[in-house]
Amino acid sequence: MTYKVGIIGYGKMGVIRHQAIDEIENTEVIAISEPTIGDNFKGIPNLTHEEIINHPEIGAIIVCTPNFLNKPLTIKALKAGKHVFCEKPPAFTGADMEEIIEAEKQSGGKKLMYGFNHRHHDSIIRMKQIVESNEFGRIIWMRGRYGKSVTEDYFNDWRAKKELSGGGIVIDQGIHMLDLFMFLGGNFDTVKAEVSNLYWKKDIEDNAFVILKDKQSGIVASLHSTMTQWRHLFSLEVFLEKGYMVLNGLITSTMSYGEEVLSVAKNRSTAPAATWKDEVSTQYLSNNSWRYEMKHFFDAIHKDTQIQIGNSNDALLLMRVIDKVYAEKSF
Repeated sequence: MTYKVGIIGYGKMGVIRHQAIDEIENTEVIAISEPTIGDNFKGIPNLTHEEIINHPEIGAIIVCTPNFLNKPLTIKALKAGKHVFCEKPPAFTGADMEEIIEAEKQSGGKKLMYGFNHRHHDSIIRMKQIVESNEFGRIIWMRGRYGKSVTEDYFNDWRAKKELSGGGIVIDQGIHMLDLFMFLGGNFDTVKAEVSNLYWKKDIEDNAFVILKDKQSGIVASLHSTMTQWRHLFSLEVFLEKGYMVLNGLITSTMSYGEEVLSVAKNRSTAPAATWKDEVSTQYLSNNSWRYEMKHFFDAIHKDTQIQIGNSNDALLLMRVIDKVYAEKSF
């Protein structure tokens, strides 16, 4: 039996999700919803959002729309008895996320998963395994830098309009790094931030410097999220009691963030001059994350298991951190 799927929003992400679904056995996209293309796209019916949500044959809906539509479409789909996979951000605020969770509770056990795709990169999976193995002890601190460059054309897009996007670089890109901090290190209850629009001077932020701390574990993490990084950059550093993990670069369709290389080493420091030995570097040559992510979602549906990675509680905790970051905004 083939499981029927509908995709709402068929831009770049909708196409990527479709390609990943095609790699999953007994699962088929039977309809899409995208107002910018024709009624029939490469043999697939192009329906309205409402027609997708109420389609009697569709069991799961993939939401790949501009941010402001994520919450209402997710709630409507859950109420219509559909499983839902939605791209990030899940909503604009933690309070929004609480409304979504209420709809999830009332859905009769429908699966809800969010597209925090970076968790599914092979390099991140390896980092998570190392943390859970306790081979290097507990995490002491983490540092993330995630930046890109934009041109003035960017501000013609919905992403640059606060009422449609919910914010600037933090909710667009920095949210991924914050999610990785929480994936690897747990929740953070203290958030301090400097959020500014110093360069572009728009109503959305172009830079954010964020410090997070968990009072119980003592873990501290710092993030610089920026759209004035003239040379695109992804860097995640995790330092533990007995060693470290440093991930530089991230495989993307454009490779604008460079090669994805994870370096891991045990602590071999010797005073007074600290030296690092036995560092092992692994370069990841392919991006399997889209397939892994979709498989996790559909496995949960077919086997009636819990969403373990990117569930609604993960999203709620993350959005509460985002709330605290934006509460520190200085413009």
